[in-house]
Amino acid sequence: MKGKILHIDDASGEGVISTEDGARYRFSAPDLMGAGEIARAGAAVDFAVAGDRAVEVYPDPGPAHVAVRRGDKNKIVAALLAFFLGAFGVHKFYIGANLAGVIMLVSSGLGFLLFFLPNAVMGLISFIEGIIYLTRSDEQFYETYEVGRKAWF
Repeated sequence: MKGKILHIDDASGEGVISTEDGARYRFSAPDLMGAGEIARAGAAVDFAVAGDRAVEVYPDPGPAHVAVRRGDKNKIVAALLAFFLGAFGVHKFYIGANLAGVIMLVSSGLGFLLFFLPNAVMGLISFIEGIIYLTRSDEQFYETYEVGRKAWF
């Protein structure tokens, strides 16, 4: 059967899957098969039914001819912004993490009051994030920063 994960509790590993016909099935963390990449709300899954529970929950790759979804953001551009303008949070604004961008911009802007220590910290954070952006695949970058809206590291 095919469906989507509606909810998964990070603490207990319990979750709910909804099918296209509106039926809902509960599952637990041991039912998740694969490398754990589906343990998030919104993930398409293929599963077997045992009573009112979903078991053997696998990621559903969809039709073989469907291309990998990529977002509007480019990981190379994000990494270059992190390397060259990262202390000011420009890369955060680019990936849509506006609050994190404002925090970095304000910290760097007020850095001269604190002997430029905030500037050094923001520069180090942006350098590390630039490396992280470059080491992720395009799909991982999309899933983490555009779908997951992850703001830091």
